[in-house]
Amino acid sequence: MNIVKISLANLKEKKLNSFLSALLLTLGIGMISLLLLLNKQLDEQFRRNIRGIDMVVGAKGSPLQLILSSIYQIDAPTGNVPLAEVDALRKNPFVKTVIPLSMGDSYQGFRIVGTTPKYIEHFQAKLAEGKIYNASMEVAIGSKVAAMSQLKIGDTFASAHGLDSEGEAHNEKKYKVTGIFEANGSVVDQLILTRLSSVWDVHAHEEGEGKHEEHDDHEQAEEGRQVTSALIQFRNPMGLMTIPRQINENTSMQAALPSIEINRLFSLLGVGIETLRALALIIISIAGISVFISLYNSLKERKYEMALMLSMGATRTRLFLMLLLEGLMLAVIGYFSGIILSRVGLWLFSRAAEQDFHYSLRKFTILPEEIYLFFAALLIGFLASVLPSLGIYRLNISRTLAEE
Repeated sequence: MNIVKISLANLKEKKLNSFLSALLLTLGIGMISLLLLLNKQLDEQFRRNIRGIDMVVGAKGSPLQLILSSIYQIDAPTGNVPLAEVDALRKNPFVKTVIPLSMGDSYQGFRIVGTTPKYIEHFQAKLAEGKIYNASMEVAIGSKVAAMSQLKIGDTFASAHGLDSEGEAHNEKKYKVTGIFEANGSVVDQLILTRLSSVWDVHAHEEGEGKHEEHDDHEQAEEGRQVTSALIQFRNPMGLMTIPRQINENTSMQAALPSIEINRLFSLLGVGIETLRALALIIISIAGISVFISLYNSLKERKYEMALMLSMGATRTRLFLMLLLEGLMLAVIGYFSGIILSRVGLWLFSRAAEQDFHYSLRKFTILPEEIYLFFAALLIGFLASVLPSLGIYRLNISRTLAEE
C-alpha cells in the first residue's frame, strides 16, 4: 500500500476543503515572507545610503523630510539655505566633511543634483564610461538614468523645473552628458550629478541675470548664493553633541540627524508591519484549524474504509502516517505557494517603487528566516493533523464494519 498515493488521492477527493486549507496557509505564509523580504531590502537600502552621514542641514521644516529629500531623494526639499552658512561649517574643528546639494530640477523624473566631487567619493561611485563633469552644464548620470532615459555620452538635454517629469523645461540652457556611472546599489544610480554652478546657471539664465563667473565649488561662496541642503560628517562624537543645537539655535538652518529620524520612521512603519504580521499569524492559525477540521471530518466519513483496510492487513500506524501525511502535504503546498506569492508581491511592490522613487527591490533569494518559516509550516501541519489522526487507534473494526 503506497500511503503517498493514497494521501494524494484523498486530498484530490476533498478538493474544496484541501483548496481552502492550502489557500489560508498560502496567504499567511505569503504575507510573512513578503514582510521579511521588504523589511530586509528596505533596511539594506536605507542603511547603505545613510552610511557615513552624521547630520544633514537645510531649511527649517520637517527633519524627516529633510533626511528623505537630501539622502534618499524621495521627498520634496524643505527649501533653500545660504551657501555662506553651509560653508561656515567647514571651519568648525569637529566637522570633517561638508557636501552641499542643490536640487529643484529633473529630467524624465530623474533628479538633477548639483554637488561637489566629494558626493561621488562618499558613495564610492565609479564611472562605467566617459569622464566626470569638469565645467558648468556637464553631467554624469547614474546607471538607471542611462538605462531608462537612453542618454549616451555626448547627448544634450534640457532640465524640467520641479522633481517630476511634468515641470516646465529650461530650454535655454542644456546639459551635456560626459559620464555614466556603474551600478553600485546606492542613490547615485538614479541621479543626474553636476556642479553646483550648473544649477545656478540654469536659474540665473531663466531669471535674466546672465552667467556668473566660474568658481571653485569647494571653497568659495558667492554673495546671495543658496543651496538646498548639505551632508555633514563629523571628526568625532563631540560634533554630534554640540553642533546640531548650535545650528538650530543660531542659524537660519535646521540640523537633522539621520540615525534618529530613520529609526523614528522605522518605528512608525513597524506598527503597520507588526499589525500585518499578527494578521498573517491569525490566518495561519485559522489554516491549521481548517486542516484539523478537514482531517477530523475525513476520518469520520472514512471510518468504514479505514476499518476495511485494517481488516485486510494494514496496520494502524500505517494509516496514522497516511492521515498525518495529508496534513504535511497541505503545509508544504501552502508554504511553496506562499513563497511564490510573496515574490509576486515583491515584484509588484518593486515596480511601484521604481516608478515613483526609482528604487528597485529585486532580490528574490530565499532568506534564512524563510527556512525557519518552512519548519514552522510543517509544525502547523503536523499539529493540525496529528490529533485527528490519533483517532485511528480508537477505531473499533468489527463495530464499524457491522454498522455499515
